[in-house]
Amino acid sequence: MSHFVYILKCKDKTLYIGYTNNLKKRVFAHNNFKTGAKYTKARRPVTLLYSEKFRTKSKAMKREYELKQMTRKEKFDIIKTGFSIKSKN
Repeated sequence: MSHFVYILKCKDKTLYIGYTNNLKKRVFAHNNFKTGAKYTKARRPVTLLYSEKFRTKSKAMKREYELKQMTRKEKFDIIKTGFSIKSKN
């Protein structure tokens, strides 16, 4: 099973970072169902800007945490370039 971390852009231009094991279904849920995150329900529509695929849930969850700690500029740098410019220690 694959695991994904993703970044959405909301209607109000804010970013949302999440984890899922079914990216297509989750983005659809954010835009259409009550099962989408509470944060995105009031900020629809959302657009998928970026995703990363992982083999394990633990690696994906670790990456989700890393992304959430980054500044908005750092997140847009990753979206633009496709990889993190921060060094991994």
